[in-house]
Amino acid sequence: MTQPPNQPPNQPPQQQPQDGFGAPQTPPPPPQSPPPAAPQPGYGYPQAPQQPGPYGQPSGPYAQPGPYGQPQQPGPYAQPGPYGQPQQPGPYGQQPGYGYPQPQYPGGPGTPPPGSGSKNPFKGRPGLAIGAAVVALAVIGGTVFALTSGGGDDDKKPVAHKSDDPKPTASAPVNPGDGSGNGGEDPEDLNSGRQPGEAKVLWYKEAPDAPGSGADAPGMWITDKTAVKAAYKQVFAYNTGDGNPTWNPITFPQKICAVTPQQSADDKVVVAYESGTSDRAKCNQLQQIDLNTGHRGWKTQLADGALFDSAITISMSITGKTLMVGRSQSGVAYNVDSGKKLFDKKKYGDACFPTAFAGGSKLIAVSSCDATGSKEHDEMQELDPTTGKVRWTQKFDKGWSVARTYSLDPLVVYSTNEDKKAWNISTFDSNGKYKSQVSFDEDFAPQCGWAILQRDLQGCKGVASDSTTLYLPTEATSGANEVVAINLATGKEKWRVKSPADESMLPIRTEGGKLIAYVQPSYDAGGQVVSIPTGGSAHKPVKLLQNPAGAAQVENGFFSKDFDWVDGRFYLSTTRLNGNDDTKEKLMLAYGK
Repeated sequence: MTQPPNQPPNQPPQQQPQDGFGAPQTPPPPPQSPPPAAPQPGYGYPQAPQQPGPYGQPSGPYAQPGPYGQPQQPGPYAQPGPYGQPQQPGPYGQQPGYGYPQPQYPGGPGTPPPGSGSKNPFKGRPGLAIGAAVVALAVIGGTVFALTSGGGDDDKKPVAHKSDDPKPTASAPVNPGDGSGNGGEDPEDLNSGRQPGEAKVLWYKEAPDAPGSGADAPGMWITDKTAVKAAYKQVFAYNTGDGNPTWNPITFPQKICAVTPQQSADDKVVVAYESGTSDRAKCNQLQQIDLNTGHRGWKTQLADGALFDSAITISMSITGKTLMVGRSQSGVAYNVDSGKKLFDKKKYGDACFPTAFAGGSKLIAVSSCDATGSKEHDEMQELDPTTGKVRWTQKFDKGWSVARTYSLDPLVVYSTNEDKKAWNISTFDSNGKYKSQVSFDEDFAPQCGWAILQRDLQGCKGVASDSTTLYLPTEATSGANEVVAINLATGKEKWRVKSPADESMLPIRTEGGKLIAYVQPSYDAGGQVVSIPTGGSAHKPVKLLQNPAGAAQVENGFFSKDFDWVDGRFYLSTTRLNGNDDTKEKLMLAYGK
């Protein structure tokens, strides 16, 4: 559909990206073309994906000009992109086109698919670089399908099945996620036959009923005493130790459509739900919630934007005391404590429309500029979270689209160029100046979801960073994968370590000079949480938690998932409900000693 002049593209990718860390199936081509410059050393594109990459086949890692202006080294800016064009098909064959595959996990995506005709500046949620496909949701003929693979099965290739089919996992326990049930019981006997050294399932919750078409289950927040999870129209809270309800479930009149991935310093979040049930319903009802008490604070309705500025799909993030809500072409900031409006982020300069925001340690805005003109390009800015004042602006060359932020402090950005079938991962300093880019070719596979009508800058799991290093998982073509440590000052590899099991290992976070990672389960063995020293010369994984084999089928059944490690406990939850009425679905699982 043709966009009005000077309006940023609003069309969703030809297909939808998938949840989970699989690679996108048929991503639409990126909105812009690569900058004309010498190729850069970026790590280019995936080398030999099992399926054609979302963008074609990368040829050399740095054959193409980088996405941004003129970097000191070849990079996404002015110079040739880090990875020229992929030589082989991208990691993810043809996925629902949501732009280009962005590494769902931190890796670089495959090559962008041949021009899909979409000019969306990566409005679609990028899929993981070539990560092991775990779950992807594609819309085919109006029917939602789930792509599943990995998970310990011998057959590593994704298999499409109707999303409302029952999942091949153990029957659900009599412990519904509706706040009832005895969290401390183990009705499914998931801890049976537990071997010495194995952790135990602390509690396990079933999901609430969802419509046959499926429903989202976004957000997972852990506080000192409460684990909180959203699913369909409800928000549930469980005691972190025994799973007993800490407060009664909150039920909204319509389905939840967006949440803040972060919680504030005093454990507040904001949940958005739809205004109605029609296809024209907007995601504009905002409700603040206290995670520790379940108290509902302020509530407001997000105002409509200008013509063509849609609130059908929104994004939200928290930076300090600021809640940033992004519509399709603008943003509105509120005080997270009071709900008072702070400022608007609207169209500026050369027909630049803010299309995506990332929040946390910094507030970052990405805009699509001159979308239908000859100077079409993306711009990235850091905003003062209190006033909205622009601290710096970084312009990307035509053809390059900002897809993901792997880290905000330091700022690490993943961008793609469909025309050049290239991708780039670059680091910026505190003033927004280009600093370095990944300078070697590798098939990375972070877990990223798909964005349909907008970009999802913070939609990736399986990537971590500290002040000097970025940690990305590689794609597992057979057996174990590796986690690669990348020097953010130079873009070069520092070291890499192989997964201690035959299943993929995904970074979670860094703490105390160590990288914490999750080793996924197989059909007959539980997953692991491991610690990897980041300094020195030895980087051997040390097991912190060995999940019990008795719960392997359940753990392995979380195809579309979120996971976290907090205070010595490992939490796993689903991000999507398939709506199957024949079998109870899994919602959340907690492990500990």
